Amino acid sequence: MRTRLVSVICLLAIASPALAQQTAPDWDVHRDARQRLVMAYTAFDNGLAISVRCRKNSYEAVVHGLPAAPEQPGTRSIGISFGDDDQWMQRWNVAIDRTVALSEMPAPFARKLRLGGRLQLVLPDGAGPGRNLRYDLTLPTSAAAIDETLTACARPLTDPRDIEREALSEGGLPVDLTWARRPSVQYPANRYARGFALVTCLTSPNGALRDCTVESEHPADGEFGDAALRAARRATVRRTDGTDAPIPVRLVQFRTNFVVPGF
Repeated sequence: MRTRLVSVICLLAIASPALAQQTAPDWDVHRDARQRLVMAYTAFDNGLAISVRCRKNSYEAVVHGLPAAPEQPGTRSIGISFGDDDQWMQRWNVAIDRTVALSEMPAPFARKLRLGGRLQLVLPDGAGPGRNLRYDLTLPTSAAAIDETLTACARPLTDPRDIEREALSEGGLPVDLTWARRPSVQYPANRYARGFALVTCLTSPNGALRDCTVESEHPADGEFGDAALRAARRATVRRTDGTDAPIPVRLVQFRTNFVVPGF
């Protein structure tokens, strides 16, 4: 099982060499200048592996070796808790290999991974209908490897907006804001039948969105992030109280699934 997981990581990282058992106090690192790839990874005896990587300026945090997700809806819920923190149920995206899940907020997740220690993952119905599957992992600390991946993708090593990201509703807006003009996306020209992207932006006083960033996209070379960015920059928000007062500066997020009709 471990050999298969290592092969999966290699495949997703674009043909990396064999990955060794984690022995150092930091995570292992793989670099491929031709693919513009920097990846930090660690694997566990229970068959799971976790990697964070920057490839061609697209950042991903990935859990490998999960029970295969259903083909639909393309996402799965995973309960996450670090140390003694309460469990936080998150929506993760399912990769083409349905045993692989990708974080919607990979950079904030990576910043927490670097601290090491206890990480618990809970998959609702992961052990069968009505039976949750729990993984209790001990992460190695990362003094440099994960930071290298973040820096390669120009992601900050610390970001005060991580707290705001956690507070956002699933709809992506603070409770006192709503869409005045929703983002409207166009499918990018690529070879994929489906994909996703998640973008965060800051609000301007007039309701326009600024400083937009692609938090995650998959497949990384599908230009789904660029399509979502263009849509977000045309969108606007308004206050839910109906007043014309200036919009306060807030973090908002926009997630979109791309599916070719018939798939």
